[in-house]
Amino acid sequence: MQQQWNMKTFMKGAALLAAAGIIVKILSAVYRIPFQNLVGDKGFYIYQQVYPFIGVITVWTSAGFAVAVSKVMADRDRAESGAVMRIALACLAVVSGASFLVLFLGAEMITGWMGDRQLAPLLRAGSLVILFMPVLALLKGVYQSEGRMAPVAGAQVAEQAVRVTVILTGTLIVVSAGASLYMAGQMAMWGAVAGEAAGVLLLFALFRKWTGRPDFRDRSTSVRAWPVVKELTAISLAASLSSLILLFFQMVDSFTVFNLMAETMERETAMEAKGVYDRGQPLVQMGILLASTLSLSIVPLVAAHTAKQKGRTAEPFIRLAWRLAFLFGWAAALGLILVLPYVNEMLFETRSGSAAIMVFCIQIFELSLILPLMAVLQGLGRVKVPALLLLLGLAVKTAANWVLVPQMGILGASIAGVAGFAAAGAGILIYFKKVWQVRLAEGRFYLMIAMASLMMAAVLIPWMLLADVWLFDGLPGRIGATFTALTGVAIGASVFLAVIARTRVLSEREWYLIPFGRRLAALQLFLNKPKRK
Repeated sequence: MQQQWNMKTFMKGAALLAAAGIIVKILSAVYRIPFQNLVGDKGFYIYQQVYPFIGVITVWTSAGFAVAVSKVMADRDRAESGAVMRIALACLAVVSGASFLVLFLGAEMITGWMGDRQLAPLLRAGSLVILFMPVLALLKGVYQSEGRMAPVAGAQVAEQAVRVTVILTGTLIVVSAGASLYMAGQMAMWGAVAGEAAGVLLLFALFRKWTGRPDFRDRSTSVRAWPVVKELTAISLAASLSSLILLFFQMVDSFTVFNLMAETMERETAMEAKGVYDRGQPLVQMGILLASTLSLSIVPLVAAHTAKQKGRTAEPFIRLAWRLAFLFGWAAALGLILVLPYVNEMLFETRSGSAAIMVFCIQIFELSLILPLMAVLQGLGRVKVPALLLLLGLAVKTAANWVLVPQMGILGASIAGVAGFAAAGAGILIYFKKVWQVRLAEGRFYLMIAMASLMMAAVLIPWMLLADVWLFDGLPGRIGATFTALTGVAIGASVFLAVIARTRVLSEREWYLIPFGRRLAALQLFLNKPKRK
C-alpha cells in the first residue's frame, strides 16, 4: 500500500497509541480494586474465574489481528486493499464465530470443569463480546495501516472507560439491590460487552467520515485468500503472544486452584481463598507497567539500528533495554513485597493471603525481563522457539499447581506461577543469547542493584515497623495501613533511586533515551556534582 504519512507523523501516532495503551492498562488494573471492595473475595473469585476466557479471544482478535491486518495491508498495493479487507473480515468472522459458539454453547461443560456451574451465565454473557471483534479488529488494522493512530487510540480508551464505568456502576446497583454475587459478576461481563460496542461504534462513525478511506467494496483486484489467512494468523499470534501467556496462566488457575482446594476445605472457603489469591493480578499488572513501558520504549531503536547496514549497531540499545527491565522490574517487585501487607489492607480491606501475594509479586520481576526479550526476538522474526518456551512455562505452572495447591493452598499456586515464568524466562534468555551474543550487563551493574536493594530494605523495614506500631497506631486499621504503605513506597523508591543515581548505574545519555529520563539524569548529575573545596 502506498504510504500516506511521513516518519515524523508516524512516530507521533505510535507515541499516541503507546500512551493510550498505558492508560488502558492502568484502567484495567485499577478498576479491579473498587470492584473487589464492592463484591468481596468471593465476588472477585467469580469474576476472575471467567475473565481469562474472554480475555484470550479479545487480546488475540482485537489486538493481535489488528496488528496483523495493518501489516498485511501496509505491505500490499492500495489496489488490493478491498480484497485484503474482505479476506481479513472473513477470517476474523470464522475465528470469532467459532470461539463464541464454543463458549456460549459449551458454558455448562466448561464451568463444570472449573467446578462451579453457576458461572455458566457469566461465560455466556461475556462470550457476546466476541461478536464485536471482527469489525473492531478490522477497523483498527485499517487505520493503523494508513498511519492514523489517533482514532485507534481514542477507541481503546473509550472501550476501557465505558467498560469500567458500566462494571462499577452496574455492580454497585446490583449489590445495593441485594442480588447475588453471581449476578454482580454477570454485570461485569456486560460491562465488557458495552465497552467493545462503544469502540466499534466510535471507529465505524469515524470511518464513514474518512475521505479517501480504503474501499471495502473495491473488487478491481483479486488476491489469493489462503496466503493472506496464513500471514494474518502467524502475525496475530506473534503480536499477542506475551499477553496471551499471562491469560493462559490465569486460565490454568481457573481450572485448578478452586477445584483442588475444594477437595480439602469447604467450597465457600475455597472460593474466598481463590479471590484472595486473585488480588495479586492487578498488583502484578501495575508492577510490570513501568518496567515494560520503559524497556519496550527502547525496542523501536533496536529495530531501527538492526536494519542499518552501517553506523551504530543495535547492541547498546539491547543492553539498555535489559538493564532498564532488570532495574525497574526488580525495584518494583522488591519494593511491593516489602510493603505488601500494608498495601493489601489499603487496597483490599484485609491482610489476608499476604504471604501468598508476596510470592505472587515475584512475577513482576520475571515478566519485566520476559516482555522486552520477547519484543526484540519478535522484531527479529524469531517467534517459534520463544512460543514453545512459553508453553513449557505453562506446562510447569500446570504441573506445579497439581502438586502444590493441595498441600499449600494459594501459596502453592503462587509458587507454581513463579516457577512457570522462571522456566520460560530462563529458556528465553538462553535462546536470546544464542541469537544475539551480547553481554547484557557488567557485574558492577548487578552489584550496585544489590547494594541499592539492601539499603532500601534497611531503611524501609524499620520505618514500617515504627509507623505501624507507633506513628499511625491510633488510626483505624485501613487508614493506618494506607499511610504506612504510601510513606513506605515514597521512602523506598527515594532511597533506591538515590543509590542508583549516585552509583551511576546508567549514564546520563542513557537516561535521556527513556520517558521522564531527563529528571533522573538531572538527579544523577546533582548527586555526583563535585564538592567545592
